[in-house]
Amino acid sequence: MPRNVARILIFMRKLRRRTPDLGVYKVWLIAVIIGAAGAYGVIGFRYAIDMVSVIAFGETEGGVVSGASSLHFLRAWAAPVIGGLAVSALLYLADRFKWLEGGRGQGVPDVIEARAVSGGHVSLRSGIASATVSAVSLGAGASAGREGPAVHLGATIASVLHRYLGFSAKQRRALIGCGAAAAVSASFNAPIAGVLFALEVILGNYALSVFGPIAAASVSAAIVTRIHLGNYPAFSIPEYGASGTIDVPLAAILGLICGFIASGFLLTTQRLTVGVREFAQRRNISYLLLPPIGGVVIGFIGAFYPEIFGVGYEAVTKALRGEYAIPLLMILVLMKCAATAVTLSCRFGGGVFSPGLVIGAFAGAAFGAILGVAFPGLTASPVYYAMIGMGAAAGAILGAPISTTLIVFEMTGDYSITIALMVAVAIATLVTQWLCGQSFFHWQLSRRGYDLSEGPQGIILKTMRVREVMEKMPPGAPLPEEADRLDTRDSLGEALAKLNEAEEHGLPVVETDAPEKVVGYLSRVKALAAYNKALIEENIEHHT
Repeated sequence: MPRNVARILIFMRKLRRRTPDLGVYKVWLIAVIIGAAGAYGVIGFRYAIDMVSVIAFGETEGGVVSGASSLHFLRAWAAPVIGGLAVSALLYLADRFKWLEGGRGQGVPDVIEARAVSGGHVSLRSGIASATVSAVSLGAGASAGREGPAVHLGATIASVLHRYLGFSAKQRRALIGCGAAAAVSASFNAPIAGVLFALEVILGNYALSVFGPIAAASVSAAIVTRIHLGNYPAFSIPEYGASGTIDVPLAAILGLICGFIASGFLLTTQRLTVGVREFAQRRNISYLLLPPIGGVVIGFIGAFYPEIFGVGYEAVTKALRGEYAIPLLMILVLMKCAATAVTLSCRFGGGVFSPGLVIGAFAGAAFGAILGVAFPGLTASPVYYAMIGMGAAAGAILGAPISTTLIVFEMTGDYSITIALMVAVAIATLVTQWLCGQSFFHWQLSRRGYDLSEGPQGIILKTMRVREVMEKMPPGAPLPEEADRLDTRDSLGEALAKLNEAEEHGLPVVETDAPEKVVGYLSRVKALAAYNKALIEENIEHHT
């Protein structure tokens, strides 16, 4: 009898090993649902922008340049000012009801933070509020992109769908990536780029275990989008003739130029954002006044140069068609950089990818037109260089050269520029990293205290708390006031720093509201062991 029982147990153990993990199939199923739901969310977001744009400029977002050009100067100027007042009202309500922290819209950095810090959780209320703020901002002419808010909306939908289904933290992070991939796929009709954006920017790894679900979500989103909006590239590219061998080194020069332009844009935006915040704090100016003040500046620029209004895809189309002269293209590069910097520093909602495309298209078209004048018939058309400029500037600003290259391919439907585009994007990204040190997203996260530039170790030291790793102790004698101690809320990095400063092998742990009452003990050995364990788990997740 015992021998039969042993055989049964051995058989059941083998059967368990051979039985597929149902959790994997559940992740794939939810990924497909997230893709479809994310696509519908992005479609609704685009329609919301169009509704506001029709009210503001008499045209949908795709025709905002034409609409603004037909309006009286004061009417075009007033649109972003009124939009700024509406954004202030929304931020006030969202802040009052605790829907948005600090009265600011959210985007890609918040999704990265949710993946790295919050275990893949994104608040539904913050997602709805951010999408609303961004739709009003972009529809009213704020110079920003819709892709950042769309990615946050996709991550919000993913978080809502996975919240009550018992997924592990690793699976939740993968599903957040599914939401981001779905948003990019639906926004650009670019399923391949959606996958790589989620892996490159959101998750920061290319692990095989997350590739499948993310691909499923991206494809699902693309199918839904094509059913409702058709299977068309974002830009219709005019015929531009053949390119020659000489165009590759010229594209490298354009990449260098775009790298300096992107660096100037990033540094200007960063300094203006910090400067506006510090000035408002010194003068005790409420953040609610910033959007209408920013609207005044944006409206003034846009009344003269309506190409800076909104997402800017109509302006890109006009640049590709050669409708702008060289001097105007150069001016538009500067005006778009300035308007976007004001938009982002004054708390309008929106992202930076579309401005990068627009800036790059203007710079590339100007570069190509200058070459055409200097060397007629020897170089490719300005259209060719405009497409290369789009990828170079946007990739450098985002710090995502791989996914940006594929987005340009899928948005234009043109793969003949492959070598030149990759060269330009690589050089532009290298220049920007050299001058700025980090991407725009990582700069935003660094301002919140999270440094992702050197991998997961900084996040572990910042987010792991003493209460999670300490040894609990029964109540004892009160701790003397002069004695060294740790707080349960201290991060692991702070705890290790205090241990080094005190030159102790371990310290007692107390609560913030009872600093004399010992509740635990943390040794240097235990702290380092917890840190090493977390690093190993992170490494396994990134490579399996």
